[in-house]
Amino acid sequence: MCVYLYDQQDYEEGAEFSTQLVDRIRELNRRTLDSLAAKAYFYFSLFHEELDPKPPSKQSQVITIRGKLLAALRSAVLRKDFDTQASVTTLLLRNYFSTADITQADLLVAQTQFPENAPNNQVARYLYYLGRIRAIQLSYTDAHEHLISATRKAPSNSVAAGFYQASMKLLIVVELLMGDIPERELFSQPRLERTLEPYFRLVQAVRAGDLPSFLKIVQNSAKAFHRDGTYTLILRLRQNVIKTGIRVLSLSYSRISLRDICLRLGLESEESAEYIVAKAIRDGVIEASIDHEKGFMQTKQAGDIYATREPGEAFHERIRACLTLHDECVKAMRYPMNQHRLELKNAQEARERERELAKEIQEGDLDDDDAAGDFDGL
Repeated sequence: MCVYLYDQQDYEEGAEFSTQLVDRIRELNRRTLDSLAAKAYFYFSLFHEELDPKPPSKQSQVITIRGKLLAALRSAVLRKDFDTQASVTTLLLRNYFSTADITQADLLVAQTQFPENAPNNQVARYLYYLGRIRAIQLSYTDAHEHLISATRKAPSNSVAAGFYQASMKLLIVVELLMGDIPERELFSQPRLERTLEPYFRLVQAVRAGDLPSFLKIVQNSAKAFHRDGTYTLILRLRQNVIKTGIRVLSLSYSRISLRDICLRLGLESEESAEYIVAKAIRDGVIEASIDHEKGFMQTKQAGDIYATREPGEAFHERIRACLTLHDECVKAMRYPMNQHRLELKNAQEARERERELAKEIQEGDLDDDDAAGDFDGL
């Protein structure tokens, strides 16, 4: 019924029906209804998102249903209803993000524990929202790990293409904020080629350190970035574009004046260029020095990178990624409960039956034909 009402876009009647449905399921408290309860809460939240006024308005209906979702989460935890617990957790995170309540979402993650044996699709959603929270909090390394796991757990077919695209968009922005450049093959995938077009042009501008081109792309594609929820994160890339441009200039010129840096990067003044270059030197982006009197940047000769710790750290990151993938594969394996005990019990019963038959043959209670038939049965 919920699916039919949603397809007919009858959101008001669907919201009323789903509210009665979740109340009825909660009263029954039956473990056989756990999967149905998870779906019921999903459509319950989905219907209220479509009611006017829609998010991110503070008068939206999604705010009024938070109490019911939190109560459902408490009940699911007490009843060990893992399906409903996982579903309601992701719905609450989606609810908080729809009204930009990032602090509330972070508190929910900190004060609750996501079930380990949750369905794979719910785990992928939870990791996606967790990656968004960490990206907003400037924890780009943690956000990158969560988003990588979310994209790996996403279905490989076209059923969840929208989720895969949203995860990849956020992952690309996080990688750019970390100072990395995504692989070009990523943008040629059939599911991503069209939807990632503005992000591809964005990556090209960041890679080249072209600040005017970057600002033009952000202005032209602002509507798409707002719709994807990545606009505020993309605005942070301005400093990365400037740092990349300075790095390119330091590799191209052994000495360059601050005025030329200002003109090439499109900065406001030479004082701004001097400040940005000094910050890049302090952060270790470039190996250079500034002559304040003559107004130029002198690049130092690059040393042997293999004499530093960078290759070892990169190798360590790859090993950790492989070990994490191995652990996830082991956790994904499922075995029948107590199967070894059942096999051991059957083997013991077979041995006891064999001893009884052998004893009966020795005592002469069975003839050879009957004994052969009994042994064949074993």
